[in-house]
Amino acid sequence: MSLAGAIAGMLMDESLVDLAVEEPEWTQALPGLEDDIATGARLALDAAGLDPEGWAISVLACSDDRIAGLNRDFRGREGPTNVLSWPALELAPPRPGAAPGRPKRGGAGGRQALGDVAIALQTARREAAERSIPLKDHVIHLILHGCLHLLGYDPETEKDAERMEGMETRALARIGVSDPYSSEGAA
Repeated sequence: MSLAGAIAGMLMDESLVDLAVEEPEWTQALPGLEDDIATGARLALDAAGLDPEGWAISVLACSDDRIAGLNRDFRGREGPTNVLSWPALELAPPRPGAAPGRPKRGGAGGRQALGDVAIALQTARREAAERSIPLKDHVIHLILHGCLHLLGYDPETEKDAERMEGMETRALARIGVSDPYSSEGAA
């Protein structure tokens, strides 16, 4: 399958993502924001072996100020961050290095909510510039990373980080995005 075909297949069902653009600069910085976020979400679900058709993810595209408040309120950390996630399901792995639980769809038909993700424009833009990578590629990676958190992945231990980073690297390679963890792609 061609790269264009792979990306088009990832964008077929736009209802996977419910996007709220709170920071108006997002639409100028990344005109294809909705498609890029859908691509990142689909990559995460595909990497976890889930059919994207059965799931829903809410994404807030916000400013550094907004995400700094969320970071303080929900994580007790000061300052902005690039992406935050709030899982709707408890899928944490039973032990470090193990795979998280698989989510189960609720009810007949419809979509099961996996949770919420917030992404900050100014931090994402700064990180992309520091790494000399396109903002689009970085946003797809950040959404992929945030959605993997919704699926129970968390790089808290070395084994967990290796598992998650490997999933991200393989998923991004499918659409021609360089390894974000290589010395060339990382700051």
